[in-house]
Amino acid sequence: MDDIVKQAMAKWPNVPHCFGWLALDARGGWRMRDDRAQAQKLPGDKIANAALLGFINRNYTVDEHGRWYFQNGPQRVYVNLEATPYIARTDPAEGFVLHTGEPLRDIEEAWMTEAGRLLLKNGKYVALVDDRDMAQCVAAMRMGGQPVTDEQLLGWLGQEQDGAGLSLSNAGREIAVRRIRSQDIASTFGFVMAPQADAAK
Repeated sequence: MDDIVKQAMAKWPNVPHCFGWLALDARGGWRMRDDRAQAQKLPGDKIANAALLGFINRNYTVDEHGRWYFQNGPQRVYVNLEATPYIARTDPAEGFVLHTGEPLRDIEEAWMTEAGRLLLKNGKYVALVDDRDMAQCVAAMRMGGQPVTDEQLLGWLGQEQDGAGLSLSNAGREIAVRRIRSQDIASTFGFVMAPQADAAK
């Protein structure tokens, strides 16, 4: 967290929290949601200013209730999540990089939803992989020690139990891929999709 933010928090400790105005989309884009966007349940305008994006990314964290927020000086700006607290992209040097710019190394666990979306976890980081990078991820998946075919993957997704093992090759390791329903992601990993003012007291 930036020193200037810490100083502002100490100087003005009782600034009211902000809700509904900032969102993180499923491709890692920060979006500003004005009154109109909130009223009409729109995603909001994508933030493009590099300095502002860097500031948000450096001061993005979570409270004790699983509500993610951006600490904007003395004020917490709570974030509506379209998917997960982090979004990952493939990277030729690091393997995966989070939307905040941090590398996602030493992946511990992996899941795939019924829609074929991939989630990765390492410590506090729970990240959905950007759908534009899924082709590269599928190319790194194995079944029975061999590259998985489209037919095998579709068959695996259609099963209710894990059956034949699916794995993701990453940094010289094979990480078992498990199933997870999209509707269970937030409760499984303990985060709040849309923090509300009445829950922040």
